[in-house]
Amino acid sequence: MDEGVLLLLVGAILVASLGVALVAARAGVPALVAFLVLGMLLGSDGPGGIEFDDADLARQVGVIALAAILFEGGLSTSWRRLRQVAVPAALLSTVGVLVTALVTGAAAHLLFDLSWAESVLLGAVVSSTDAAAVFATLRYTHISRRLARTLEAETGGNDPMAIALTIGLVDWVQEPDFGLWDLGTLLLRQLGLGLVVGAALSLVAMWAFAHIPPRIGTFAPVASLAAAALAYGTADVVGGSGFLSVYFVGLAVGSTPSRYRRQLVSFHEGLAFLAQVALFIVLGLLVFPHDLPGVAAAGLALAAVLMFVARPAAVWTSTAFQRFTTRERALLGWAGLRGAVPIVLGTIALSSGIRQGETIFNAVFFVVVVSVLVQGVTLESVARRLGLVTTAPAVEPPPLEVDALGGLELVDFHVSPEDAIAGAAVREVGLPRDALIAVVSRADETIPPRGSTVIEPGDRLYVLLPRGRRPDLEDVFSRWRRRV
Repeated sequence: MDEGVLLLLVGAILVASLGVALVAARAGVPALVAFLVLGMLLGSDGPGGIEFDDADLARQVGVIALAAILFEGGLSTSWRRLRQVAVPAALLSTVGVLVTALVTGAAAHLLFDLSWAESVLLGAVVSSTDAAAVFATLRYTHISRRLARTLEAETGGNDPMAIALTIGLVDWVQEPDFGLWDLGTLLLRQLGLGLVVGAALSLVAMWAFAHIPPRIGTFAPVASLAAAALAYGTADVVGGSGFLSVYFVGLAVGSTPSRYRRQLVSFHEGLAFLAQVALFIVLGLLVFPHDLPGVAAAGLALAAVLMFVARPAAVWTSTAFQRFTTRERALLGWAGLRGAVPIVLGTIALSSGIRQGETIFNAVFFVVVVSVLVQGVTLESVARRLGLVTTAPAVEPPPLEVDALGGLELVDFHVSPEDAIAGAAVREVGLPRDALIAVVSRADETIPPRGSTVIEPGDRLYVLLPRGRRPDLEDVFSRWRRRV
């Protein structure tokens, strides 16, 4: 294909992606589904007429895109915010994945013409919540901070577990000598090596990003891309989980006080959006609508079992000895969104040559679409019914006279318990260079902030900045409000 035609095609697809994302946002439909539909329309069964059936290439695109999405998810949070939910998140990422795979596999054996091994493989493929879907949904909902952080930490950890389980079960289907011992060894190796490599490279990354000299500051995004690539590649080459490693390194970079943090977050936000576009369009191209009616009824039934039986069972089993209320467990069960990860894992089954690979892939497509449309759209309304959302803060008069500030203006920000900024130090907030936090109002006390001042839930921050810079500050506020 001519270079000009190729660039024209890429540009047109990106413009179409922005358009469908805007329409989806206004209609209340998750953008992930809109991208999938766009890919199907561009495919051989749609008006686009693009012939694409390369499952291996789709898997490779999926792996790279997921690595970018997981790194951005880790970058946008910090170790401090995830420490309090580390235990329940780890249990959901391991025990929860196993329970989901077994329960869903049992249902798949009844619904599809699959052997027991192939049924459990299908269960493993859909056992992981999806980073792209969860990160995108949590950023625009108002559920309690502890639950949001649990879900985000879970989705960063259960992808490696589901991937290792899927690979092991594919080997089990294809190799008669592959047994439970081999599967357990594979899981331990993937998670253990991924954790070790991620921890080691996290220490290196934290030192490096704290010492990047200003002379090469514009190249900080290049350094973060290198960190992400090294994290995934090193772990994968030694037989560990690259996804676990890249998420840990993203957390480390995001937790490191650095003058470049705001620059890095903005860059990786855009990169993650581009990764989502590429990922879902390629996966949409791989779906052939004429093959779907044959598995539609069974696929919808499997999605219902996953949402109403398997996921709640996984949550209650994993959190049995954790301090969650019944309502909180109910919301965790409903928030198990599926998305790109199951479809990428479906490409592994499809490209491995197993007998029912196409059936597994098409069933996964139904599960993902139903999960994102039903659970993603209703998550906040369910949380509201359960009484697990926050309320808007009351308006308070500013502690400074605005008229006396000349060409400056004072903007206030109320810190909710669910906001990402809660628990951060003032030096970590990532304000523009010509803006500063002038006053922190805490209960009946007015605090002159220092760099080490820790921002607490309930604080009201008064930010001083030049008039006309309000749009830049709103971008910062949007990051502060993220539920992580």
